[in-house]
Amino acid sequence: MGVVLAIMSRNLRLFFRDRLNVFFSLIGALIVFLLYSLFLSNLQTTSIVAAFPQAKVGDVRGFVDSWMFGGIIAMTSITTPLSALGVFIEDAATGRFRDFLVSPIRRGQLVLGYLLATVVVALIMTTIVFGVSLAYLYFVDGVVIGVLAILRTVGWIILASVAFAALWAFVTSFVKTTGAFSALATIVGTVVGFLAGAYIAVGLFPVAARNIVNVLPFAQSAMLMRHELTADTLSTLVGGDQHAIDFLNRYYGITAFVGDWEATVPVVAAILMACAVVFTALAAWRIRTRIT
Repeated sequence: MGVVLAIMSRNLRLFFRDRLNVFFSLIGALIVFLLYSLFLSNLQTTSIVAAFPQAKVGDVRGFVDSWMFGGIIAMTSITTPLSALGVFIEDAATGRFRDFLVSPIRRGQLVLGYLLATVVVALIMTTIVFGVSLAYLYFVDGVVIGVLAILRTVGWIILASVAFAALWAFVTSFVKTTGAFSALATIVGTVVGFLAGAYIAVGLFPVAARNIVNVLPFAQSAMLMRHELTADTLSTLVGGDQHAIDFLNRYYGITAFVGDWEATVPVVAAILMACAVVFTALAAWRIRTRIT
């Protein structure tokens, strides 16, 4: 286990030493924050006030911001594991695996070291973003997230970080050059915002596109985060009106429907767990074949 921890520690140092890489791992989340801060937040607030004229503007902003940060936290847990795998790609491209193999290190230890480092990067970066989100909601909007909601969100962050670390480890095991990896990271960073419903509410999508988005784990992960962060702000916004709550939950992707079937929280959690197990096994198998 000491060897695995040493490899993990080495990979973490390489990732965090490159400050530009750390910054770009958060670029998708930063783009969403800037878009909402400069443009989309006011549009969302105006449309909700028009639909619910009895609602206070402060309550509307609290809901919109908590919904936005739910998407940002989800995006961070999705994109940062991919950025962390840049260390693996660089090692593969520069032939460092040969140096490892001449030492008394088994392939399984190398694989586990890369996977653990990827998960740890995702956890650290997403937890930081979560902390910043809680501070923003409290100091700017006066929104206080309950302790139980915070603990559940941390649990979802851990689950999402493991699941997407495994997914991207498997995907990047097919990538052979740093140029191809950069292109993949750029595409993922751009597309995930739409697939997670972070840029616009899924209720604005055509029905077919909405069903496709909701069946993917990206929007489902965002659903888990939003479910915790918006529970109180949404109820306050509509005065506890259950019909309005159900409508806004579905419109803003706080609940995920594929047709008339609802992907409930336990179902989504089970899907992410399955992704974590299946892709970890596949990634471990694929990475072992790359280490030659």
